[in-house]
Amino acid sequence: MQYLLSVIHDRPSLAVPEEEAAIDVFNERLQGEGNWVFAGGLAMPDTATVLDNRGGQGLVTDGPFLESKEYLAGFWVIEAPDLDVALALAAEGSRACNRKVEVRPFL
Repeated sequence: MQYLLSVIHDRPSLAVPEEEAAIDVFNERLQGEGNWVFAGGLAMPDTATVLDNRGGQGLVTDGPFLESKEYLAGFWVIEAPDLDVALALAAEGSRACNRKVEVRPFL
């Protein structure tokens, strides 16, 4: 089963070199153990553009979808046999990136 591990951050800064190094080690472990599907870090929320084409009239808004203290800073998509394994991997990812991680299964 695949899971989305969303990295939640609450400061206006990116990872420091020590966090980047720990994330690299975690990513290598995920790849080596067959859990890796895809991952990526995201730019700051103020670089976002929201598109809303419901109703046939496209509306483009600069800035994040939601103004919040916390924001999505990055993510992993992992393969895990069950939720317990996904949660254990998320705990390791949280430790590596020094941020909260939300776990959600794909349907």
